[in-house]
Amino acid sequence: MATQVTARRRISFLRIAIALQTLTLFLQAASAGLLLTASYGETLHSAGARVMYGASMLYVLAAVLAWKPGGGPRGPVWHSCGFLVLASVQVVLGIAHVPSVHVPLGVLMFGLSVLVLARR
Repeated sequence: MATQVTARRRISFLRIAIALQTLTLFLQAASAGLLLTASYGETLHSAGARVMYGASMLYVLAAVLAWKPGGGPRGPVWHSCGFLVLASVQVVLGIAHVPSVHVPLGVLMFGLSVLVLARR
């Protein structure tokens, strides 16, 4: 019984981590719009990028904790690592000012994150 409760807590932590990542990706899209209209848009988008990257790392941690000690499936670990790679590419593209790839990749990441959240 205690094992089931522990596994549920870790899976719920995983779901919270995915939801946080999805929320930060959505907020990044909103702050990208502010880049065009407000003087503080760049600062907000830059700070949001750091938070989004941290949320992606938290997703990896939650997936590993749900898998290894919790006995959960290995799939979420691969998904979370993929998101971390995409987040890394996204940050590099943002710093390099390549909006032709940065913006579509952000849309793809948000869509994939919503899909993963819906499947959890």
